[in-house]
Amino acid sequence: MAQYKNIPADGLAGLKEFYKTDAISGFIVFLLALPLSLGIAKASEFPPLMGLITAIIGGLVVSLLMGSRLTIKGPAAGLIVIVAGAVNEFGGGEKGWHLALGAIVVAGVIQVLFGVLKFGRLVDFFPISAIHGMLAAIGLIIIAKQIPVLLDIDPAMTKGLGPLGLFAKIPEFFTHFNPKATAIGIGSLAIMLGWPYVKNKYLKIIPAPLIVLFVAIPADLIIDFQISEPKNAIVHVGNLLNNIRVNVDFSGIAQTGIFLKYVIMFALVGTLESLLTVKAIDMMDPYKRKSNANKDIIAIGVGNTLAGILGGLPMISEVARSSANVTNGAKTRWANFFHGFFILVFVLLASDLIELIPNAALAAMLITVGIRLAHPKEFINMFRIGKEQSFVFLSTIFFTLYEDLLVGIAVGIVLKMIIHLLNGAPISSFFKAHAMVSFEGNECLIEINKVAIFSNFLGIKRKLDEIPVGFKVTIDLKNATLVDHSVMESLSRFKYDYEAIDGGKVNILGLDELHPFSKHKLAARKKK
Repeated sequence: MAQYKNIPADGLAGLKEFYKTDAISGFIVFLLALPLSLGIAKASEFPPLMGLITAIIGGLVVSLLMGSRLTIKGPAAGLIVIVAGAVNEFGGGEKGWHLALGAIVVAGVIQVLFGVLKFGRLVDFFPISAIHGMLAAIGLIIIAKQIPVLLDIDPAMTKGLGPLGLFAKIPEFFTHFNPKATAIGIGSLAIMLGWPYVKNKYLKIIPAPLIVLFVAIPADLIIDFQISEPKNAIVHVGNLLNNIRVNVDFSGIAQTGIFLKYVIMFALVGTLESLLTVKAIDMMDPYKRKSNANKDIIAIGVGNTLAGILGGLPMISEVARSSANVTNGAKTRWANFFHGFFILVFVLLASDLIELIPNAALAAMLITVGIRLAHPKEFINMFRIGKEQSFVFLSTIFFTLYEDLLVGIAVGIVLKMIIHLLNGAPISSFFKAHAMVSFEGNECLIEINKVAIFSNFLGIKRKLDEIPVGFKVTIDLKNATLVDHSVMESLSRFKYDYEAIDGGKVNILGLDELHPFSKHKLAARKKK
C-alpha cells in the first residue's frame, strides 16, 4: 500500500486533523439526510420524527463503533417495504409501530451476532441477479406507494392494496388528485430528476433535496397548507425531547410466524444492503482503505437495537448519502458523526420549520430513489449479461411484488440453482468449492476445478482473502466446467481490489476455454 502513504488517522487523531473537511461534508450530508429521513419514516408508516432519531443514532453512536470510515448510517428507502409490511401485519397504526419495533430490536441483536461470528462474507452467497432483482422490486414498490402521496390522494383509496394493486389504480388516482399538492409534488420531482443535469459546478454542490425544500416550503406558506389542506398533506414531527422514551413492545412475539418473518428480513436484507454499500464506498475511497465488514455489522446491530428501543427505524450504511460524503471530501468516520450532530441540533432548534414541508415534496424525493433502484438501465444490463440472468432478475421482481421480499429472493436463489443443474453442475458441488492454493516465492496459484457458482463461492473467497498483499496471483479456470455471473463479477472485483489496494497483480487464466452465455465480459461461462 505504498501508493497511499498519507492515510488519514482514525479516532481522535483523525478528528483533530480533519475536523474542518469532515464537518463541511457532514453538514452537506445532513441537508440531504434530513428530508429523506422524514420521508422514509412516513412511507414506512412510522412517526416522521423516528426517521430523524435513527439518523441521529447512526451519526452520534454508530460512527464511533463502525468498521468503515466513510459510510453514512441512517434509515434507508430500501427497507421501507419491510418496515411498512411489519407495521401493517402487526395491526397497523401506533400498535403496529410498537410491535414492529420488537422485531427490529431482535434483528439488531442478531446483526451483532452476525458480526461476532464473522458473517461479513454473507453478501457473497447471494446470486447477483437476484440481489439486483430485489433492489429493483423495492424501487417499484416505493414508486407505487408514493404516487398517491405525490397526488395527495385520500389514504382510504389505497388501503389494503399491494404493489400490483397500486399500479393498477394509478389511472384512477389521477382522477382524484389534489391540484395544489400535486403541483408541488410534480415540481419537486422535476427538480430531483433534473438536478443531476445542471452544469454549473457551484450549483451542483447543493443537494437536490435542499433545492426542493427551498421551493416547497415557500409554496406551502403561499398556499397556506396548514389551513387549506387536509392533515395528511403536511409532515407532523413533534418535540424530540417529549418523544424520547422506550417505545418497543415485544408482545408481537406471540404472533410467531409474523415475528420471525420480519426478524429474518430486517436482519438479512439490512445486513446485505449495508455490506453492498460498504464494498461500493471502499471502491470510491481515494485512500483505498479496506473496511472491517464484521465490525461494521456489529455497529449497525448496536444502532438498530438502540433505535428500535426508542422507536426508530432500522438503519443501514446508506449508499446515496455515503456517496455524497465521499464526493464532498470526507476523510474519516467523523463526517458521519457530524451529520448526526447537525440533525440533532436542527430538530432541537427548528422543528417548526420541518412541519412546513408538504408530504408531496417528500414523496417526490422517494420516487426519485425508486426510479434509481428500478432504472431501465438495470433491466437492459441484465439482458446484456445473459438471458438466464434476466429470467432470475425478473422472477425475483415479480415474486417480490406479488408476495414479499423473502419469497422473491428465495425464488431467485432456487431458479439460479435449477439453471446451474441444467448446465451440468453436480449437486455435490453446490456448496463445496474445488479450489487449490499453492505458493512459490512471491507468486500464488489458485486452481479452481469443476464449478464455481454463487453458492460455493464463499469457499473460494475464503482462500482469496488469505493471500498476503503484494503477491503475483494467478487464478486458473482451465479445469472449471461452469463459472456463473456472480463469480465472474466477484473475481473481477477481487482483481480490482487486490491490485489497487494491496499492491499486487492478478491474472485470470482459462476464460478463453469457456463459452460465454453472452458478449458481456462478465457473463456466465460454460465448458465448450
